[in-house]
Amino acid sequence: MTIEAIIFELNKLANPDKVAFKEQKFGVISNNALGIYHSNLKEIARKIPKDDELAIKLFDTNIYEARLLCSKIFNPKNLTEALMEKWVSTFENWEICDSFCMGLFAKSKLAIPKSIEWTNRTKEFEKRAGFTIIAAYCMADKKSTNEVFKQFFPIIIRAATDERRYVKKAVNWALRNLGKRNKDLNKRAIDCANQILIMDSKSAKWIAKDALKELEKDTVRMSDYPREIYRPPLK
Repeated sequence: MTIEAIIFELNKLANPDKVAFKEQKFGVISNNALGIYHSNLKEIARKIPKDDELAIKLFDTNIYEARLLCSKIFNPKNLTEALMEKWVSTFENWEICDSFCMGLFAKSKLAIPKSIEWTNRTKEFEKRAGFTIIAAYCMADKKSTNEVFKQFFPIIIRAATDERRYVKKAVNWALRNLGKRNKDLNKRAIDCANQILIMDSKSAKWIAKDALKELEKDTVRMSDYPREIYRPPLK
């Protein structure tokens, strides 16, 4: 599909009422939005092969939904630090932040260094991006050992007192996903949550209590990564 054909299809789906609904229902405040649900964008993305040049052109249209499509058709292997910095600086809500971080950034070779760097950022959605990448990377990287993931716990503790809604939710998300990677990281995540729980901060206490509620369940679902260690083949 050409960029003209994609923009034509996006305009056909435009619905201003959905812009207002997404803002009121989900807190998605977006500039230059057409009003298209994410499920519809996924259907369009399935028709488009991975195409970096087309993805960049879509992003540069400044149309909100076109930018979301960019995150779905750019090849993570070709991601550069310059592009990541350009795109993260434009994030204006959790939807576009998470779309780029989960579908693209967490699958790139830059996932770990950029996530660590961005967790130190001041802007709300840049900082959220760092923790969203961590949350997604726990599932995207199926092979790395626990040593790779242990480095994230001190970062989570440091950020636990950030009271901003979309930062604290991402910190909580990262902690829960670390704790669901395997049984050993589950223990570390529970210990981390208990350290956070005693902090004098409403945000920290919410992050810890919500994480413990899930991670201490007997029925918590583990990914068991890396599988060769946590689900070894039967001999």
